[in-house]
Amino acid sequence: MTSEDLLNTLEDLGDEEFDKFKWFLQQGDILRGRPVIRKSRLETSKRLETVDLMTQTYELPGALEVTKVVLERINRNDLLQSFSVSSPTTEVHINGGKTSKKKGDDEDGGKTSKKKGDDNDGGKTTKKKDDDDNGGKTSKKKADDEDGGKTSKKKGDDEDGGKTSKKKDDDDSDGKTSKEKVDDEDGGKTTQKKGDDGSVGKAKKKKGLFSSKTQAPTSDTDDMVVPVPEPHPITFYQQMLQSNFQDKFLGAEEEWAKDTQHLADIYTELYITARSGAHFHTQHEVRTLEKAWKPAEAEKSIQPTDMFEHPSGESKPIKTVMTNGIAGIGKTFLVQKFVLDWAEKRSNQDVHLIFPFTFRQLNPLKGEKFSLAELIHECIPETVGIPQDALNYIFTDVQSSGITNYDKSKFKLLFVFDGLDESRLHLDLHSEDIRSVDVTKATETDVLLRKLINGKLLRSARIWITTRPAAANQIPQEFINSITEVRGFTEPRKEEFFRKRFKDEEQANRIVSHIKTSRSLLIMCNIPVFCWITATVLEDVLKTREGGELPKTLTELYAEFLVFQIDHTKEKYGPEKSIQYIKSLAKLAFQQLEKGNLIFYEKDLRESGIDFVSARGGVSTQIFKEEQGRKGKDKMFSFVHLSVQDFLAAFYVKMSLINSNKNVMPLPPLSLKNLRLLLSKTSLKKIHRISIDRTLKSPNGSLDLFLRFLLGLSLQTNQEKLQNLLIKTDNNPLANQKTAQYIKKKLSESLSPERSINLFHCLNELNDSSLVEEIQQSLRSRRLSTEKLSLAQWSALVFILLSSEEDLDVFDLKKYSVFASEDAFLRLLPITKEASKVLLSACNLSKRSCSALSSVLSSQPSSLRELDLSNNDLQDSGVKLLSIGLGSPSCRLEKLNLSGCMISGKGCTSLATALRANPYHLSELDLSYNHPGDTATKLLSAGVEHQHWKLKTLRLEHGGEQRMKPGLKKYFCELTLDTNTANRNLKLSDNNRKVTAMSTQQPYAQHAERFDICLQLLCKHGVTGRCYWEVEWKGVVDIAVSYRGIRRRGDGVDCKFGCNRQSWSLMCSDVDRYSVWHNNTGKDISSSSFSSVSNRAGVYVDWPAGTLSFYRICSGSKTLLHTFHTTFTEPLYPGFGFCTLSFGSSVFLSSL
Repeated sequence: MTSEDLLNTLEDLGDEEFDKFKWFLQQGDILRGRPVIRKSRLETSKRLETVDLMTQTYELPGALEVTKVVLERINRNDLLQSFSVSSPTTEVHINGGKTSKKKGDDEDGGKTSKKKGDDNDGGKTTKKKDDDDNGGKTSKKKADDEDGGKTSKKKGDDEDGGKTSKKKDDDDSDGKTSKEKVDDEDGGKTTQKKGDDGSVGKAKKKKGLFSSKTQAPTSDTDDMVVPVPEPHPITFYQQMLQSNFQDKFLGAEEEWAKDTQHLADIYTELYITARSGAHFHTQHEVRTLEKAWKPAEAEKSIQPTDMFEHPSGESKPIKTVMTNGIAGIGKTFLVQKFVLDWAEKRSNQDVHLIFPFTFRQLNPLKGEKFSLAELIHECIPETVGIPQDALNYIFTDVQSSGITNYDKSKFKLLFVFDGLDESRLHLDLHSEDIRSVDVTKATETDVLLRKLINGKLLRSARIWITTRPAAANQIPQEFINSITEVRGFTEPRKEEFFRKRFKDEEQANRIVSHIKTSRSLLIMCNIPVFCWITATVLEDVLKTREGGELPKTLTELYAEFLVFQIDHTKEKYGPEKSIQYIKSLAKLAFQQLEKGNLIFYEKDLRESGIDFVSARGGVSTQIFKEEQGRKGKDKMFSFVHLSVQDFLAAFYVKMSLINSNKNVMPLPPLSLKNLRLLLSKTSLKKIHRISIDRTLKSPNGSLDLFLRFLLGLSLQTNQEKLQNLLIKTDNNPLANQKTAQYIKKKLSESLSPERSINLFHCLNELNDSSLVEEIQQSLRSRRLSTEKLSLAQWSALVFILLSSEEDLDVFDLKKYSVFASEDAFLRLLPITKEASKVLLSACNLSKRSCSALSSVLSSQPSSLRELDLSNNDLQDSGVKLLSIGLGSPSCRLEKLNLSGCMISGKGCTSLATALRANPYHLSELDLSYNHPGDTATKLLSAGVEHQHWKLKTLRLEHGGEQRMKPGLKKYFCELTLDTNTANRNLKLSDNNRKVTAMSTQQPYAQHAERFDICLQLLCKHGVTGRCYWEVEWKGVVDIAVSYRGIRRRGDGVDCKFGCNRQSWSLMCSDVDRYSVWHNNTGKDISSSSFSSVSNRAGVYVDWPAGTLSFYRICSGSKTLLHTFHTTFTEPLYPGFGFCTLSFGSSVFLSSL
């Protein structure tokens, strides 16, 4: 019989009969152990779709048997008879989802075994006289079993419904017989053994009732039999559970929407990263988005199916994975997708059983006692088809085996615990609980979870925990093998989401373009639920307001979202009830935000004036939802995302002020500083100030979004959108202006960069962009002087740079601060966290900067791959701090330049220790111009040879004690004047350390390298490394460097320092005037800022880096006058020159 015959049978049913037929497919007691088909899948299915569902669930032979059972129930015996006549004699052997038939039978679904004298009736085999043929079953004395897939043997019995019976003369068929004391339980292999009657039977383990569509068993343990309460292979229960999970997740309901859709249709790929170790950040979640909205190039994403692959790619066993991610980022959807992929046999088929728990389910069970099997049945309804005896057998076997390696376990189990951040259980994994736990006995829920997670219970079982960042440290790192992080949508995935939602290409293009114009919206769209909120609002605005302006700020967007919810519920429930309900939800949101709760119970609803029945009635199912709890009790509720709760809480504060002139915000503590504020009357300005101060003090910025919404709701345009909820609009531009001024005052204080950035978001919500525009104008005109910026302006610069489309992969401090300083670096530290390459050479950094950089290196995720700290006096103390970050598992630094940083052997040893802890990434280390000493040199050199160290390039040249001198002194070199180059009007004295321009010629011998007309000379030795020297001068002089090949004859530009491509010079005069020259192009240097006259200058050449710097020196302090940046192609020779007729001018080579 074929699927077409089955379809024809269903088409013979009337509509009412067909409805009854589908109803019986949902009744487990009628189907005799076969899985039910969920109502959600059958409710709208037509006859053709029902045939597909039945064959998918049972395969064709099983579908035929189920059809016969149901036809009997609905009293359509006429169809049963014709149905049976059309079927050849079938003896069904359900073996791992495959149906075996013996020779001569229909090829569809298996082979049929017939014996002489058997009666062919509807696929049933006529038995002995005392057998009763009932509904396709064979009933036998003390031998029959009605649970398909089980073996019952009695001499002479034949097989039906998955039971095997053999006689002596049975032929060797695919439906092999399992006999007592003959079965071989090793992986389904067949063992032959002579029976008591002398026959040879073949034994093969039987599988379950469902098909294995994709892959065969992967190990010898896949067919392990669970002997109680009835013998079934583990794959029987695996396929039962997979079928049930398909029913649950195929029709997954979007967490934030009421429309049920296929999970594959609404699932958009998430960006997931993996790493070993267990370091977590505890920043506020929206700030985490600010950091993570652009994935680092070097980061490697993973697929959900690879959750238990080792991050290094090595074949190391993974027991426990923790998945970290902010609220609404998609952790629960990720779990559902993982389970569905397993259920649909697309991946992870090595796992026999998956038990997905949520802490929301587990919280009400705190203190209650269950066996592990009872707890699973209590929390996971899809498992109830697996008897407790079977689960107890599996768990006892795993526990008693002592095996810790998942891959070697006979039964491969995965426990999922979703939402650790919501746990109210006692999960102290270090508690002195030495009690052993009998997995089959009732034990406190807390204890069962602790024992599972710390590996004392079911040691080979895998554990997967999901959590928000703040709660991740509840599980000590020694119990975690791998960390994965869900980052939400990448830029392409955001666009994919909206294009899935909006089929009209023009509409989709407009929405995508609009979102990209607002960085706030673009960053928030990392969160899938925020994408949905955005799509809901923009779709409604485009439909109802043609040509209308789309919302740009968060407050505008959420105000439109709330209006959308009111409009779509008041028709069904009436405007009065809907509006009152929203007001009550706002009160609930504020009260629970104050308590720090994201999950609420019935009593919380009642305290806020919400009727429980109404809460379940769907008045606002898209912003407020009921969570699954224990049947009949412990109803739980939550908002779809914390941002919705923040917005409603802020609205409640605003509504209370406007409608009741009431301040519901907690007042600050009594103090002299707050006395005036406390005594002032309730006003918008007062509430704003209280809220700003509270937010700046809140841990990890937990009130940041609340404050942005509260200030945004102060604008009349946003209040007008919500006029149905407010008795009037409160248009008070003066109060908003005062609030903006107060925020700018706070920005002038020493706030953390993250706090400052949020205050700029607040100014944006108030439509005040004056501070930002001021800095933007200076940037556009290239008139920005960071040396004169106030603290508020520094914060504005950081905000602008982070908000811009500019590529921040390379951060060069000198680009923003001409006179690079440590203060400038620390102000711009948030920018370095976005960069993969940071250039900080010669920026006057100290160990204070090393501490800040260490935190950047150890942050998760760390984007930094190249770091140049050369020519900063970091010393050993600074390098020790830097090494902390370098040794962090999160650090992925590949190149580190510490050349000329006053590092001795002690600091180098700290580096070696860090590289031993984290040797996998750093490939280049420059320690030239330091003083490492022999011991540290050997340590680091050994690392280059070590097989596990990535380090391949180690530079240690130009070392020595002199390199421990501060600043440029470490590069000081003694110059020697070359008398063979000196013009005859230049006189050398003081052991050839001084040169003076004379009106009379000196009696020098003729020499080819002597300048014959220009009053110039060179030094004897050229510079090809780093070199620094100082000179004192009198009169008007040129302090220069030149290639050796500069022309010596004549007085043309090719001879004069600074007038050709061969040389560079600094012209100095006694009146403290300077100009720099190269290739006959000069630039005057302003001396207006010099408070005293100086006649001393310093010159620093970094030949490999291509820099030449001139310094003014006064009272030991250096001021940079100018730096040339070029590529040097020959050694540079220091030189000095004098103007014609500037007799008496002189240059003296200084010593340190």
